[in-house]
Amino acid sequence: MQELAVFLSLVILGVAAWLVVRVQRSLEEKHRAMLTDLHDGLVKQGDRLAGHLAELRESLGAKLETRLDQISSRVNERLDEGFRKTNETFVSVMQRLATIDEAQKKIETLTGSVVSLQELLGDKRSRGAFGEVQLEALVRNVLPPAAFEMQYTLSNGARVDCVLRLPAPTGLVCVDSKFPLENYRLMMQGKAPEAQKAFRADVKRHVDAIGDKYIIEGETSDGAVMFVPAEAVFAEIHAYHAEVVDYANAKRVWIVSPTTLMAVLNTARAVLKDVETRKQIHVIKDALGRLGQDFRRFEERMRKLADHIRQAHEDAEDVQTSSRKITQQFQKIEAAELDELPGKPPAKVIRVAE
Repeated sequence: MQELAVFLSLVILGVAAWLVVRVQRSLEEKHRAMLTDLHDGLVKQGDRLAGHLAELRESLGAKLETRLDQISSRVNERLDEGFRKTNETFVSVMQRLATIDEAQKKIETLTGSVVSLQELLGDKRSRGAFGEVQLEALVRNVLPPAAFEMQYTLSNGARVDCVLRLPAPTGLVCVDSKFPLENYRLMMQGKAPEAQKAFRADVKRHVDAIGDKYIIEGETSDGAVMFVPAEAVFAEIHAYHAEVVDYANAKRVWIVSPTTLMAVLNTARAVLKDVETRKQIHVIKDALGRLGQDFRRFEERMRKLADHIRQAHEDAEDVQTSSRKITQQFQKIEAAELDELPGKPPAKVIRVAE
């Protein structure tokens, strides 16, 4: 009986050992299959992640490139527009300055014109017409058309030969070209002993007439110009009739000749040029101000773009870090270094007693 019990025990132990070995082999095969499936799944998942990362990288690069192209295009358009407007302003200023300088060159044509005193001493109507023509020629050759007007009618009904439109506070300056020369001719010929006294009286009466008709408070300037169309007559008045000059100055009537009128017109032109230059400077300043605003907006947008690019760079580095970690996990799996699955106790191996 004892031998039979021992034999049965050995049989049971053999069967148990066989069952344990069979179960262990089954578990090993299932574990190996699970590892194979997990490896295949991770490989496929890695391939999909790599594809997604590549697509994401290409999409991000394309979007950044498109955005940069749009910003560059807008910046170039704004810069081109700003430079174009600034260039147009400078060209306009230079054209106006060139127009004023060309007017000065035309004065040279008048220096070669010599008018004899005999032509001035004709009848009164001829002298008046000659004075008006000479005055108009001088004014047109020096001043721009908007700065003067011939045969201008004032509010009192008086018609002046020419008015100069100067900036405030000067305003309208009346210029009269009608000058009495009858007694001057007699004085030069010596035919009338009282011609000199009569000449002074004629000049004073003409000064009074200019002051009364062409100086209007609130409409014209506080002075007027008496144009003497002959240098000889002008020299006679200033050389031998100083009291007449003082009398005209007291009445705020300035006596000028063709030469001295040129100085007056050049002064007026300089004033007009300065005013126009100041106006253009304001235009240029406004244009530069607007351009400065565009540059400030450009700087702000470039700062925002730099922030976006920096953030995109940081995100790309994070993606690369994740990709690197996944790759390391793949390498561990391939090297059979996968840790035990979480949540499952390690398999217990039943050792069979020898």
